[in-house]
Amino acid sequence: MKKKIYLASPLFNEQERMYNKSIKNLFASNYEVYLPQEDGLLLKTLLDKGMALCTAEEKIFSADITAMKNCDILLAILDGAHIDEGVAFEIGYMYALEKKCIGLQTDTRRQLPSGNNPMISMSLEKIFDNAEDAMHWLKVLA
Repeated sequence: MKKKIYLASPLFNEQERMYNKSIKNLFASNYEVYLPQEDGLLLKTLLDKGMALCTAEEKIFSADITAMKNCDILLAILDGAHIDEGVAFEIGYMYALEKKCIGLQTDTRRQLPSGNNPMISMSLEKIFDNAEDAMHWLKVLA
């Protein structure tokens, strides 16, 4: 049985969603990958269907919490001038569940001169600068 990865990533524009899909595709040969933009619920979609905002937010929150509980590994995309707030929550939640948490940061920008916020960097077992190294590292551990 394949281990399950929860892919935590920003998903608010086409470029982010395309990148997320490429990372999912890369890992899908060795892992079952849960990608919220495809496997979960999206706020815009629920609102477009006429759902009330508070109901839509609760459904998304519950679906993602369930998915994180059912996954073995968190792969967090850390790119951007600052880490997406949803990704930051997912890192903390998975860390609290004592799941394996790793990061992927191909972007050299950092919010702090010293690097990532310590609450992020200390919650992640390792941060990779490319997806291939992350996949290789996980395979070695398996």
